Order: sequence, then C-alpha cells, then structure tokens
Amino acid sequence: MNYKIAICDDSDADRQYVFDFVTKWAEDAGHTVQAALFSSAEDFLFHYAEKNDYDILLLDIEMGNMDGVTMAKKLRRDNDTVQIIFITGYSDYISEGYEVAALHYLMKPVKQEKLCSVLDRAAEKLSKNEKILNFEVGSEMVRIPIYQIRYADVFGNYVTIHASDDFTVKMTLSELEKELDDRFYRASRSVVVNLTQISRVTKTEIKLNDGVSIPLPRGAYDGINRAIINMR
Repeated sequence: MNYKIAICDDSDADRQYVFDFVTKWAEDAGHTVQAALFSSAEDFLFHYAEKNDYDILLLDIEMGNMDGVTMAKKLRRDNDTVQIIFITGYSDYISEGYEVAALHYLMKPVKQEKLCSVLDRAAEKLSKNEKILNFEVGSEMVRIPIYQIRYADVFGNYVTIHASDDFTVKMTLSELEKELDDRFYRASRSVVVNLTQISRVTKTEIKLNDGVSIPLPRGAYDGINRAIINMR
C-alpha cells in the first residue's frame, strides 16, 4: 500500500529519528511511503491547506507557539480519516487525545518495535476506512471515503457526487468508475449507484435508503438485481 505520512516535531533530531523508523517499517512491511517532515504545527497547517491528503500524522505535543493537541483539533474540523499518533514526553496529555480520536500515544524516547506496531494498526484502520478519493473542487481539495458515496450522476462534462455533501467535478462518469470498487453499479448511461445504499428496486426506479429515487431505464431491472445478489 501507499501511504502519505507527516512527521511534525520541533526537534530536528527527533524528526529524523522517527523518520528512520517509518522508513524501516515501510521497507519491512512492503509499503510505499511518502514522508514529509515539519518543524512546527504552523508549518504543517500551511502545507496542509494546499494538500490535505495525509493518511498518517506522527505529531509531537510539546511544540512552540501551537501545541500538537491544538493543531489536531483544527485538523479534525474537516478531516475524520487521518490517523493521528501523538508523540510526547509526558503522560499528562493522554486524556486530551479522546477529543481528536487519536489512534495512540507514543512516549519518548520512541521504541522502534512499538512504533511499527502502531503503524501496523494505523494501516489496518485505514484499510477498514477504505480508499479515500481526492477531488479538486474550485480552489480546494475534497477528500471522501468511497463508502460515503451514495450515487453519482453526470450532466454534460460534469459529474455530481452525492455523499455526506454533494459536489460537482469536471470528469466523466467512466473516469469516476475506474476509482470505485465492485459495490458500485452503472445503472444507466448517466448514473452510478452504490449497491449497499439501495433499499428497493422496481421496474422503473431504484430507491435508496435515504429516500432518493433514481430512474431505472427499460431493461435494466434484471441486471441491477443480479449485481445486488452477486455482491452479497
């Protein structure tokens, strides 16, 4: 698997120390890792504003102007998928991790075996959280887990993705299909639907769990029913 990992610590030595362990973990586990190093919370947030696609964050708590917990709270406002691992020299902060759903606390000095074990947990949790799709919408990057997509429809050169929020991107439906998995079915020329979100299928429409009705073309009824059966 390919993971993008951020290491944020105001100590040059500690950043490099953790980076070396992360590199060794990736080699031993057969993962590909893009690791970025940051010397402060402010530095990380500045870069994160442009590229908010990190999978794992190894975050020191005791840093200059902005501490790691405060930074994590800012991050969690719009990202509930990144795996946050706190690194600290003090146990006093552990209770604060519940507010940001931290995966784990590592006490300094970090032990390689313990870090690798926690990174294995992070990778497993990311796998369960499923693949994340990144879309450029206007001037921002939108990240969405595949399982949150209920359906997508196309109009002209644009696809509207219906998830926890709806947003429109310039792409073809076929391009989107390539990024999805076998839970999704091309119900018509203009609609891809998440089979797990279907509550009922008639000869003329698909009814989703949230009450949305999607027109079903003539002759498509048997195909979508087979897809639902095969998925199960």
